Amino acid sequence: MALIITFLGKGGTGRTTLAIASARQLAQQGKRVLLTTQDASPAFSMLLGKTVGTDPTEIAPNFQALQFKSAQLLESSWEELKTLEAQYVRTPFFKNVYGQELGVLPGMDSALALNAIRQYEAGDQYDVIIYDGIASPDVLRMLGMPEILSWYLRRFRQVFLDSDFWKSLSPFVQPVASTVLSVDISANNFSQPTNQASNMLDQGTAAVADPNRVVAYLVTTSDPAAVATAHYLWGCAQQVGLTVGGALLNQAETTPELSATFAPLGLSLIPQRSGDDWQSLTAALPDFQQASNLPKPITIDAAQSQVTLFLPGFDKKQIKLTQYGPEVTIEAGDQRRNILLPDSLRGKPVTGAKFQENHLTISF
Repeated sequence: MALIITFLGKGGTGRTTLAIASARQLAQQGKRVLLTTQDASPAFSMLLGKTVGTDPTEIAPNFQALQFKSAQLLESSWEELKTLEAQYVRTPFFKNVYGQELGVLPGMDSALALNAIRQYEAGDQYDVIIYDGIASPDVLRMLGMPEILSWYLRRFRQVFLDSDFWKSLSPFVQPVASTVLSVDISANNFSQPTNQASNMLDQGTAAVADPNRVVAYLVTTSDPAAVATAHYLWGCAQQVGLTVGGALLNQAETTPELSATFAPLGLSLIPQRSGDDWQSLTAALPDFQQASNLPKPITIDAAQSQVTLFLPGFDKKQIKLTQYGPEVTIEAGDQRRNILLPDSLRGKPVTGAKFQENHLTISF
């Protein structure tokens, strides 16, 4: 099981440089490290001092790197889809459609990269996987994808099952479907295919929420726009259940205001790199194993009938709470989160909410 690390911050603050420095630090500690990026430009290879392709390339002892190419990832993922289709469909629909024909649509890049990271993590070849995304909001949407897709699956599946259309159609579905599918879809809410998808999404959601498996670090300079962006991204990360382990202040000196802005995160001062000397950067980096000591993005206390969310980077006016369906929806910034409540709280109306010291506490 590998620890997945990513970096969040405004463009130009040095996220890629610090991702490389982190990979070097962890490799020097004896960790087997894979550094991944979606930056297909030559700049990544130039920083590493070695040409990197779509297969892991050794940079130093214990340190490998690769570039994700979305078209190639789509091709391999399409073959996986066709294999799954063959398990459930008697006469596959897609057997004559080939991955080499497919073009990458907007939004596919994140899903493909997440799937690739999942596969490398499951392979047990690495202790640490570092992901250097192109844009921080896209990284957050990528890591929030399992929880969001899980909500769509369970919400719309239940809406469909409760509909008059399904109730009228259900007696005829299995006899017709049995001629097409090789599984029973009439029982247990569509049975095998959707349950398999739900289990995979639940595992992904649990991984992102576990700071021992996935953690992010903020990167900023002393520029006010960079500081404000990092602070905002901190709050957005909490909305996808992602733990932020610390803040890296790149090429700047700390001030009491900066320390207060990112409290209780540790603020590491990163010096400027000189030529090919990475030692000064690796020595200044924090201990990446200590993120579990920080506030959790969400805490559910069923005994007290309360849910508490840690939402730094926002004020009370920027947070919206609604309860239209069986779950509570929290909107903050550009992120919307549906909270899956335990059985003891599910269906109960919200009786109160207060926002104090970056924590939103909801009572039922």
